Amino acid sequence: MLDEKAKKTILRKIPHGLYICGVKDGEEINGFTASWVMQTSFQPPLIINCVRQDSGSHEMIKNSGVFALSFLDSEQKDVAAQFFKPQRRVGNKLADVEFYSGEETGCPIIKDTLGYVECQVVESVMKGDHTIFVAEVIGAGVHREGSALLLETTGWQYGG
Repeated sequence: MLDEKAKKTILRKIPHGLYICGVKDGEEINGFTASWVMQTSFQPPLIINCVRQDSGSHEMIKNSGVFALSFLDSEQKDVAAQFFKPQRRVGNKLADVEFYSGEETGCPIIKDTLGYVECQVVESVMKGDHTIFVAEVIGAGVHREGSALLLETTGWQYGG
């Protein structure tokens, strides 16, 4: 029998970075805080981004097949917090943040971050309550040097 407390405790020890995932579907844009992200291949350059199936952004990625990840600096916990709440509750999360549209995807990229990758979805796996979007990195840029924001340093928990 699965020990729920042990499962939650140990799964929360998996390290995760925090990113702002910018999405675009037609004229609609949005952003959300993503943490279940990892590189999965060198050639071609692939990453996975796991997204909650009940989110509006999930539908946008599913429809458009693209997203961009802006890499947050270790001092940008406030930016990550701004993008946690669902758009349907808080409105335009990008209103108070400087961003530009990615050249390859048109997805919003946050200016004041370490950098970004733009991604084209090549596969998806819908299991459980998240979808694993496997995506090829088709654009990338570095804005500045710095250390990445990690979930474990924020005191927040997403997992388990």
